[in-house]
Amino acid sequence: MRRKSIKELLNLNFVDYTNQTYYLGKYDLPYVKCNISEDLDYLALFSEVKDYHKTDKTGVCFYQYDNVFDGICGLFNAIYYNDVSLLEFYKERFKGVNYFITPDYSQVGDAPVVECLYRYFKSRVVSLWLTLEVDAVVIPNITYGRRESFSDMLVGMDDCNVVAFSLKGSMQDVEQKMLLLEAIKYTVDHLKLKSIVVYSVSTNNDKVYELFAYAIKKGIKIIIPENSLKSRNGIKKLDGGEVNG
Repeated sequence: MRRKSIKELLNLNFVDYTNQTYYLGKYDLPYVKCNISEDLDYLALFSEVKDYHKTDKTGVCFYQYDNVFDGICGLFNAIYYNDVSLLEFYKERFKGVNYFITPDYSQVGDAPVVECLYRYFKSRVVSLWLTLEVDAVVIPNITYGRRESFSDMLVGMDDCNVVAFSLKGSMQDVEQKMLLLEAIKYTVDHLKLKSIVVYSVSTNNDKVYELFAYAIKKGIKIIIPENSLKSRNGIKKLDGGEVNG
């Protein structure tokens, strides 16, 4: 039987990926880089495997409850514990996917700060794995739970010209909408962006452009790809049903 290395004994398998970049900031978050000129035209959720290759410019995103993509058999745990068979499963699952948005590990305003920071770290580790093992372009997702986290959410993203935002749950709740607007402004003011990819389930793109007016005034292109929920809401609208943003 092969003798395990110290790295494996200490569950430090993630360093295979973080050692190929460097750490930044007070909490040593891994540096990531994303510079692309292509515009994504469709976003498939993690669970929508059948849509991973819907178009040539489809990206896979993780805008679902965390237990859908981050359970015991989630990708981060596979990396953390070096579960070879599980990692091979994910390589096969993501085979041929050229674009991802980093996992949206939820940030909760009243959760302990250390948990929120750890979720940023997990997202960076998975991002590096997708880049190095799947050879994909990975667009950083902007996730926040409180204003105090703004100073941490962008650490290590200085060389990214594109980021992503999800509007799920932000367009109907006034408080969440205000936090979103502040997060957009903070991101635009601190990164040199060319474009922002927006996951929106609303059929009214004009409302989305209004939310990102500050970015648009700065010359940043707002990209709103199609997705299954957006298409479903379009059908509901035609049928006279409610459209939830």
